[in-house]
Amino acid sequence: MAHGKLIVLEGIDGSGKSAQYRRLCRKFEANGIDYNHIVFPRYTKESSALIRAYLGGEFGKNPQDVNAYAASTFYAVDRYASYKDDWGKKYQEGAFFLSDRYTTSNAVHQGSKLTDEELPEFFDWLEDLEYNKMGLPRPDMVIYLDVDLETSLRRMSKRQNDTNTKADIHEKDIAYLEKCLHTANLACEHFGWVRIPFKKNGVEREVDEKNDEIYRLILEAINQGD
Repeated sequence: MAHGKLIVLEGIDGSGKSAQYRRLCRKFEANGIDYNHIVFPRYTKESSALIRAYLGGEFGKNPQDVNAYAASTFYAVDRYASYKDDWGKKYQEGAFFLSDRYTTSNAVHQGSKLTDEELPEFFDWLEDLEYNKMGLPRPDMVIYLDVDLETSLRRMSKRQNDTNTKADIHEKDIAYLEKCLHTANLACEHFGWVRIPFKKNGVEREVDEKNDEIYRLILEAINQGD
């Protein structure tokens, strides 16, 4: 069956994902590339109610208070509702979608609650749940934005100050964020994600230089088979 293209941008909080996402959208528009964009979680939708309760601490003040499998289903349901309500038909008709987070975020954020030995089984369960059982599309490419913990924390703090928002239970837990970075490295290897290094020759890379690389990768991916 013919279907569209799905490219996912992934990264922990403070990885610069949103900045890259905005730049990519502007670049697509400037170059006349027909694209659609989706963002997860969908905090304003009813399907994200359990996500909001979880992140708000209603089920426990620490991420570990809700196990990886249970929390993953909260996010999976929101994605399923989005696919059925918003974008599934257009995707099946051949449209190109750029997604800010996707099923891949469960691998990083919920997988970080497990030991390295438990992760392969969890990764396989996630794939089976969302792609096979729920029927969500597999991405054509997942682009993972690497970052270090210090930069992630600095950017999150600035964002919270700028937007006058408070950190959720994920963002408050530094040890959890550190484990997310470790888990993301393992997920990259397991799933074959494309990693965008944070530094080059020991120096933090410029946002636009990284964006040029990401843009080239996406063009190659969406033009394959055409």
